Amino acid sequence: MLQEIDWHARAKAVALPNRPFIDGQYVDSLSGETFACIYPGNGRLLTDVASCNAADVDVAVRSARRAFESGVWSRMAPADRRRILLRFSELILANREELALLETLNVGKPIANAYNGDVVSAAACIAWYAEAIDKVYGEVAATAHDMTTLVMREPLGIVAAVVPWNYPMSMAAWKLGPALATGNSVILKPAEQSPFTALKFGELAIEAGMPPGVLNVVPGLGHIAGKALGLHMDVDCVGFTGSTEVGKYFMQYSGQSNIKRIGLELGGKSPQVVLADCDDLDAAAAGIAAGIFANTGQVCNAGSRLIVDEKIHDQLLEKIAAQARVFAPGDPLDTATRMGSMVSEEQMDRVLGYIDAGRADGARPVLGGGRVKTETGGFYIEPTIFEGVRNDMKIAQEEIFGPVLSAIPVKGFDEAMAVANDTVYGLAGAVWTGSVKNAHRAAKSLRAGVVWVNCFDRGSLAVPFGGFKQSGFGRDKSLHAMDKYTDLKAVWFAH
Repeated sequence: MLQEIDWHARAKAVALPNRPFIDGQYVDSLSGETFACIYPGNGRLLTDVASCNAADVDVAVRSARRAFESGVWSRMAPADRRRILLRFSELILANREELALLETLNVGKPIANAYNGDVVSAAACIAWYAEAIDKVYGEVAATAHDMTTLVMREPLGIVAAVVPWNYPMSMAAWKLGPALATGNSVILKPAEQSPFTALKFGELAIEAGMPPGVLNVVPGLGHIAGKALGLHMDVDCVGFTGSTEVGKYFMQYSGQSNIKRIGLELGGKSPQVVLADCDDLDAAAAGIAAGIFANTGQVCNAGSRLIVDEKIHDQLLEKIAAQARVFAPGDPLDTATRMGSMVSEEQMDRVLGYIDAGRADGARPVLGGGRVKTETGGFYIEPTIFEGVRNDMKIAQEEIFGPVLSAIPVKGFDEAMAVANDTVYGLAGAVWTGSVKNAHRAAKSLRAGVVWVNCFDRGSLAVPFGGFKQSGFGRDKSLHAMDKYTDLKAVWFAH
């Protein structure tokens, strides 16, 4: 089906949602201001999108509060919420072509990835939490004989879901699924680079039977609309995925306003540790290449630091370089493309700046290192591998968010673990080894929320995802995600 569609023709005809979705319908923004949405595959304007400000955010919050306090969703029977969310999931799949195209036009990712990956994963996430709604129980505490004590979970109220541009649908679903399942009203604030699919989600939620106001969508700039949500006195929680820098702002906004609950999934500088006893360098090379070049390296848990024993350093780099060549940047609307464009000219320039910094610090590019496909007008960077990297270099310490791998040679297990943990981040990490003993030692030693052994970037909705240190706190996915969007209430009955 994917290959049968003329995606270039579809791109010319698709409707581009560009207004806020509040109280069950598209509305005009109060601000009247707009921002430009550019197709990063060719650098051309797609449309201007309403740029919501604090006044628009307040309208969305008041709508969400009315819906919450009325009980049309928060007090709806769990089985009925389940039915509506399952229908929402079905509609996401039914609109698979449109959603995939909207995402590719926004962020420049390969249409095959959007169609086979992002749409499907978003629908699966909504369905997973729908199924969990009526299968999560409260507690009866062990208290004195003349007392019965219940421990119940209640929705927080109004949740602001502020999501990034690298996986617009999937990251939105990671917030929407548990927040809606637990009875909250949600205001979804997409990144300004990728508003289309979020706005379409608002429309589909109403079609699924969700009451107006339960899911509102406000496009806008982070420092205006995002800040307004963070400071709003009637928003009870912010679930944010994005940079550590912005995550710290939301912590400040919470303290400056109503001490709202904050859940943060932030940056990463994930190590790929390859020990000398690794018995399958081909598998390691394939996993490492995919872990940094998939989605053009615009992944929070991208394996951007290769920490490799010097005994196998040269051999492994040669294999990774061979694997990297299949990620040559291509037309995002071509179904054969494995790696598309960067999300924007700004992000491309940022990554190129890090590449220049790597060279200036004495690291040596053994593959790539520049912009390509300039004739298209798009924002493309070739897969890049640096060798001779020290862990104190800028490219080894700061999150680049691009297709740049830094190879750091080490001697033995202990040095590998020390270098792997020498970072402010702690989102994820991997170890490649043929030793069961070293696998367990590394899994315990790595200070990260997710550790992979002899694989990379495996995931399941049943398993929590989130980080240590400045990679944030709180978990997306799994039943644990529901913790962020509920409060515990203890109720004592005297006999």
